[in-house]
Amino acid sequence: MADEIPCTGFFRPDAAVEKSQSCLDAFESGGFLQFFFGNILETFYNVPAALLNPGMWLDWSNPESIRRFIYYGGSVEIFFVIITFLFVLTAVGMWRNQVLWAVVVGLEGFANTVGRFFAWAGLLMVLQQIVIVFMQRIFTRPDISLGFGIPLQFDISWFAEELKFYNALVVCLCAAYTFVQGGHVRVDLIYSAVSFRAKRVIDMCGAILFMMSMSTLTWMYGWYFLWRHLVTPNPSASDSLEKILRGARVQRWNVETIGFSPNGFNGYFLFKILLCAFAAMVFIHAVAVFYRSYLEWKEGPESEGKYLDKDTLGDGEEAYEGAH
Repeated sequence: MADEIPCTGFFRPDAAVEKSQSCLDAFESGGFLQFFFGNILETFYNVPAALLNPGMWLDWSNPESIRRFIYYGGSVEIFFVIITFLFVLTAVGMWRNQVLWAVVVGLEGFANTVGRFFAWAGLLMVLQQIVIVFMQRIFTRPDISLGFGIPLQFDISWFAEELKFYNALVVCLCAAYTFVQGGHVRVDLIYSAVSFRAKRVIDMCGAILFMMSMSTLTWMYGWYFLWRHLVTPNPSASDSLEKILRGARVQRWNVETIGFSPNGFNGYFLFKILLCAFAAMVFIHAVAVFYRSYLEWKEGPESEGKYLDKDTLGDGEEAYEGAH
């Protein structure tokens, strides 16, 4: 039993004592509250330890470093590092509201910049589809060659299936941008009928209960789903650090390059990277939504849309706003 194992150190057990655990681990096993606050406390050890020993998880010439990176990327430890950082930031921001406004502007600016850039993938998708149709129907070519000297040559079906990747870029990397611009569809049952401050409370609850929670679950699923198609032996979310590290002895890269058709697009691991990027961007923007809602709730209706960078069609096009 865990309570029968002696504790020999506060943050980490004494390596000289076999079958021991840290006193903090023993405390965390005592119940939910102990687990929660114990992990918050452990964050103040984990962050300096990770920053002072980057080779333990960033030296990818060492298989153990890769395995640690995989483990900590979807671990309880990284979750509580983020939560603790947000607690500290929120406390500072409640004392100095301008700090939170700066965070909101920065996060919304990040979402806008990424979204505006990758929205061009929609145009690339259309242009590539036109080229495919011309090559198939007019020039009757079975492949397309790109480049000079040593051309990049793929079958027409490869480029046809790659169109899904452009669509995934728009969906995954423009979701937060669309949220900033107010472009997502809303199903409004009570929202429009409540007061301004009640709307902000609803937005804060929605950011925590729906955006943050679902993006966290998506990340946990997507992170290990990604790495199971990049390395072997396959890691699992239920594996302990010790079990994942044991796989370092026989680890090898095994990047997924199998397409749905013999000559089709074979970079499907990129979709798994986009799934993680989508979850990360939604979580980041949930932070911005929560802070903006809190600040607007505190400052009143006159702060609605404060510092908000929304797209516009330009002067004289006001009648068309919201119709594009």
